[in-house]
Amino acid sequence: MDPAKEKKEEGPPESAMDGYQKLEKIGEGTYGIVYKATKSVLESNASLRMTYSQRILFLSSHSQKATGRTVALKKIRLENEDEGVPSTAIREISLLKELRHVNVVQLLDIIHDETKLYLVFEFLDLDLKRYMDREAKATKIDGLPMGQVKEYLFQLLQGIEFCHARRILHRDLKPQNLLIDENKSLKLADFGLARAFGIPLRTYTHEVVTLWYRAPEILLGSRHYSTAVDIWSVGCIFAEMITRKPLFPGDSEIDELFKIFELRGTPNENIWPGIQELKDWKPTFPRWSRNGMDTVLPTLNKEGLDLISQMLEYDPARRISAKRALLHPFFAGLNGSLINGALHQPRIEIRRR
Repeated sequence: MDPAKEKKEEGPPESAMDGYQKLEKIGEGTYGIVYKATKSVLESNASLRMTYSQRILFLSSHSQKATGRTVALKKIRLENEDEGVPSTAIREISLLKELRHVNVVQLLDIIHDETKLYLVFEFLDLDLKRYMDREAKATKIDGLPMGQVKEYLFQLLQGIEFCHARRILHRDLKPQNLLIDENKSLKLADFGLARAFGIPLRTYTHEVVTLWYRAPEILLGSRHYSTAVDIWSVGCIFAEMITRKPLFPGDSEIDELFKIFELRGTPNENIWPGIQELKDWKPTFPRWSRNGMDTVLPTLNKEGLDLISQMLEYDPARRISAKRALLHPFFAGLNGSLINGALHQPRIEIRRR
């Protein structure tokens, strides 16, 4: 890469950020580079005058004036920067202003011009993957305590149910985009971005996007999938919280499918009506018999085994929904304070210069 171009691409131009100042680069993920930044002044008045071309500002009318608020600034990688920011992407991202829930990372601001797009989120610097690794190092025990697994699974399902009720899917759930705040509450990041931008095969730094949490209908080429794809991912994350090991660590799409088949059995028309119609289904796939989930999760009780089995049901139509999962007996006796609702939805003003 041209060094001059590489230097230019290190981060957003300060003139474009209109009050945001980069502090440091903190990550490179599926959709682009993430910076830790500050918002120098956050006005209390929702009707801020725009000072940057085609800027969309989402600001709650009850915000307190704040100086130096730390935020996560996500520069979205565009597949073809010469063509600019797709209007469809802007429309999809604009819908995310509705996702105000205690278990969903809040979108604070959208900044865009003809060729660049930045999303501003509340700042959380710890994800579930790093949290699990840190706890294992401290306790010398793989996996989280079952009580904490139950709490995080419940919070995860609450955030998902809230988004699914608004017909917004995630499609790329994994421990790396489940963030932990200072109160050890779990929040979902990157909801809705897959529909706006698609899921590239490689990340911004050319790392292969993980397949470990991907639902079998996606792996088999289905173009018509539903909220059930996220529930499959939740089941995989549920297991990983218990063991700290990925449930289906495939290194290619076919290897991922075969790892699923080895545990859950090779599906057929009786188990999954319509599977033979999927684009990438092959009648020559090896035939594996189903193993019980207790073979990989021997410490999980019968209620937990029943719940994860329903999450990892092959047929998307039979897979448990987030709403039904929240009512499952596995969560009986859970602390009532964990049952969170939607945040108050403020009046949002959208203005363009």
